[in-house]
Amino acid sequence: MIKAIFFSKFDVNEGPKVLHQVPANSIVPSATSAQSPLFHFPDVSSYIIPRQEFCSGILTVVANSYRILGHPVCLPSPLYPRNEFLFNFCLVLDSATEFSPHLTVTLKLATLLRTLEEQSHFLSRDASPPNTGKIYALCEILLEDLNNYCECMIPIDDYNTLNIKLFPTYSPPPPLLPHHVPLSTVRLSSLVDQNWDLTMLLILPHINGVNSVAQIALAADADYQLVRKAIRHLLYYDCIFLLDIFSFSAIYAPTAELANFVESPELQDECARYVTIPYSNDYDNHNHDENTNASGSGNGMGAPMLGDESGPLISGTELVQLYCGLKQGQSVRHFCIEHAAALDGIDVRRLITFGVIKGFLYRVHKYAIATSPRGNGGGSSSSTSGSSRKLWAAHRTSKNTKQPKATTQGEEEGDDDGEQENDEDEDDDAGEDTESGNATQQQPTEKKGKKKKPDLLTPFLDGTHCFDEICTELQISERELVARLKEWNGGGGGEVQIIHR
Repeated sequence: MIKAIFFSKFDVNEGPKVLHQVPANSIVPSATSAQSPLFHFPDVSSYIIPRQEFCSGILTVVANSYRILGHPVCLPSPLYPRNEFLFNFCLVLDSATEFSPHLTVTLKLATLLRTLEEQSHFLSRDASPPNTGKIYALCEILLEDLNNYCECMIPIDDYNTLNIKLFPTYSPPPPLLPHHVPLSTVRLSSLVDQNWDLTMLLILPHINGVNSVAQIALAADADYQLVRKAIRHLLYYDCIFLLDIFSFSAIYAPTAELANFVESPELQDECARYVTIPYSNDYDNHNHDENTNASGSGNGMGAPMLGDESGPLISGTELVQLYCGLKQGQSVRHFCIEHAAALDGIDVRRLITFGVIKGFLYRVHKYAIATSPRGNGGGSSSSTSGSSRKLWAAHRTSKNTKQPKATTQGEEEGDDDGEQENDEDEDDDAGEDTESGNATQQQPTEKKGKKKKPDLLTPFLDGTHCFDEICTELQISERELVARLKEWNGGGGGEVQIIHR
């Protein structure tokens, strides 16, 4: 928020002088005013109206916990006293306020006023008393419009108009990997216009909270790098939220934030509306996409609204009991079997997604670590990241690539998600060994004359790549990954341990 705006110039008799200020007495108080100024102007006057050498760019000064943004302008001409005219149009902000959006405002003001002065001597011929006239009105309107609307359009004269807009700055988006699942938080369809990027228009129908970035690229038949850039663009503007690939073999556990959910009836009611499956007749004909945000509003992609025409909502107490039933070492499948009666009419995927979005659930990932010296294979974590990008960068040109399948809810519940096909046998047999870290391998025998396949698995066995990432990069299911880990020997007597964290 802008605290003050003032216009100052160099007076041949008085030196640096403030002519107009908004609010009144905020920079230089009058003799009869009891108001204290934001800062002592004489202390910073040499920076507001500096020497000619410093009049070529934006200057920022911090005084008394306030930041002053200005762009001093010096116009040399024999028409002016001392053959030059120096002025500055300054904005005053809190020193802790992010000021980068206001730098363009300062630069545009200096450029416009310089042009007006060169064309018609708009500033030097202004004989209005302090805090009156056109320049003062400009300061007043500018302060009010930028603080209230973050934009303004001010006519200066018959030929010039000041158009300014404050654009907010956002932090850089987090890293986006092929296995991340974007979930829209706004109605993306309502934002689309004819100027949108073609790749963006292709991927919007596939952003449903189920498909990963890699699956979206395949479903949209678009280049992965272009899809990644488009999704990062949405992520930068907080239009999407990144989730993990949902799988019934995944493990989730509550965090300390669950206490906030227990104490908030409003949050419990929001969750109940979000996770309850509607009882409409044609609901089964819909692809149960995750096209709504956690408050129950859709994103305009055609998915049914949860909570509309639904049966009795689950109580807050039952929701708390369900979330408390999630724990370390227990997969979602076992959780569903244990709480089958309580989960009647509840979308399990939405139940998990709501907890992750609100921050009181976290995913327990699986990581594979090679615990013995390897042969010629392997690589560092940094090289793995580069090689994994190449796998997906070339997925469009590979003819024999196994493509991950975009699944629907029915496939998730019946087949345990196309991205990670895990059944009860995997959890009971392969899962028990891998979770205890005792997945030992035996060196396979190779037939003579048979060429050895390149080892794509070894670079991922450094403990920094979760199963979701490995399965997506190698385009295999988790069951197949576990089988490969059992057979892996690292070039001679190696073994792999799987940890959960």
